[in-house]
Amino acid sequence: MCKKLNVSRAAYYRWLNREIPQKELEDIELGRLVLEYHQKYRGILGYRRMTMFINRHYNKNYRYRRIRRIMRIAGVSSTIRRVRKCCTASNKTDQKAENILNRNFEAFAPNEKWTTDVCELRIPKSNRKLYLSAFLDLYDRSIVGWQLSKTNDNKLVFDTLNKAVEANPEAQPLFHSDRGYQYTSPAFRNRLKQLGIQQSMSRVGMCVDNCPAEGLWGIIKDEMYQMYDIYDEQSLIQALIDYMEFYNHHRYQERYDCKTPMEVRSEALQADIPKRYPIPVNRRIEKYKAGLASKNPTEYSAGLELF
Repeated sequence: MCKKLNVSRAAYYRWLNREIPQKELEDIELGRLVLEYHQKYRGILGYRRMTMFINRHYNKNYRYRRIRRIMRIAGVSSTIRRVRKCCTASNKTDQKAENILNRNFEAFAPNEKWTTDVCELRIPKSNRKLYLSAFLDLYDRSIVGWQLSKTNDNKLVFDTLNKAVEANPEAQPLFHSDRGYQYTSPAFRNRLKQLGIQQSMSRVGMCVDNCPAEGLWGIIKDEMYQMYDIYDEQSLIQALIDYMEFYNHHRYQERYDCKTPMEVRSEALQADIPKRYPIPVNRRIEKYKAGLASKNPTEYSAGLELF
């Protein structure tokens, strides 16, 4: 082997019998942890969240670059989400609400802004579907209420609202959704008025007006199907129950100082002035805007409508 690799036997035995440095020993242990967490969470952890999980669970302060290097050596990578385009068409006969949220997805306290949507989950090996409705709090990105049903109807959304209100009886958030028939129905709009909740709706064909809710479906579908064995309706329901627990109580997020949504929520509800967690600046979008502004101010103003 030494001859084929053009390495002297003496150099090989010096390397074999050397004293292994402490940093290399740590890298070996980190490699073991990386493989363990990769298998435990079925490959949903990228290098950033892998770093958060290891640092929190072992009280360490490893840097992203080190974990990324070890993941590359171990041949470990996370599941890459595909970009999906899905918009709800507007029904002109339904009642509408203005887009009050206006893509201002930053909130400064729990129960200040909620957003919602309904997505469909296909049952494996069948043509049937389950429908998931969830309410997302924009302050801590926690799921404050969710409901599963075999039919996508008004009852599904009403049941979700009742669960969210039951868990947060004093909440009067700005409630944002798309223009689905469930949210534009007079019964639902009247129920929101009874609760003192102001309603906001996305514009026609503008899915980006409800980005947090749309993004939540991408996270759930990619990670849940990766983490759990789903082969029929019952296993799908159980996987969703387990994942909702994981998302709210065990899924660390970098924006929230590596805390879970419920940790952030609990701290905020106990504080006189909740801590602010600004939405990180997207450098790619800012670079795009700067490029438009430098080329043509008129084109730049039109480009702002994309964001």
